[in-house]
Amino acid sequence: MTVEIGIYGGLFLSALGAATLLPMQSEAVLVGLLLSGRPVLLLLFVASLGNTLGGLINWALGRGIERFRHRRWFPVGEAALTRAQDWYSRWGKWSLLLSWMPIIGDPLTLAAGVMRERFLTVLVLVAIAKTGRYAVLAAVTLGFFG
Repeated sequence: MTVEIGIYGGLFLSALGAATLLPMQSEAVLVGLLLSGRPVLLLLFVASLGNTLGGLINWALGRGIERFRHRRWFPVGEAALTRAQDWYSRWGKWSLLLSWMPIIGDPLTLAAGVMRERFLTVLVLVAIAKTGRYAVLAAVTLGFFG
C-alpha cells in the first residue's frame, strides 16, 4: 500500500511540477506506469489532477506577479510573456485549450492570471486540455491507435 501511494504521489508531483514554470517532464513517468499495468483511469486522473493544479498555480502567480515582470529573476522571459499575452488577447480564454503544449502552455496559464481570467473558466479549460493530452498519450502508449 505504501509503495502504491508513493508511485501515485510521484506521478502527481511530476505532473504538477511539469505544469508549473519548472523545467520538468511528466510524460515519461506516465508512460512507464501505463506500461506497468496499473489502472489506466486512475493514472489519468492522478496525472491530470496534478497537471491541472500546476496550471492553476501559474494562473495564481500571474494574478499577483505581473508587476515583477521586468526583474531578472522573473520565471518567464519578457518575450515569452508578451507573446502569451498577445496570444491571449487575440484568442481569449479559448487559448487555454493549448495549455498542454510545451513552451507556450505554461506562459498561457500565467497570462490568464495576468489578464484576470476567472478561476472557473481557467479550471475547466485547463483541465480539458491537460486531461486530453494525457488521454491521447495513454491511447498511443497502449496501442489504441495502432
